[in-house]
Amino acid sequence: MKFAPILNPDVRKPAPNPVRVDLRKVFLIGIGLWLLALAVCLVLMACGFNMVRLLIICGSGIVVGMLLLLWEHFDRWNYRRLGE
Repeated sequence: MKFAPILNPDVRKPAPNPVRVDLRKVFLIGIGLWLLALAVCLVLMACGFNMVRLLIICGSGIVVGMLLLLWEHFDRWNYRRLGE
């Protein structure tokens, strides 16, 4: 019966354990892509296009990526500390 887990929580299957993912790679790839976009904007700005708004967006993306790397460092540190 499909409604059995809703009506009776004891028949539910156990939830799978969460997978620990290395977010450093994800954040570093994202920062790299923002740096690439920043380089493209700088080249286009040197060619005479108005790219100030896009430069601000790229810079913000890099700053947010760095903050997320910092957050991930402390999150991983807490995870290791609590695991001991």
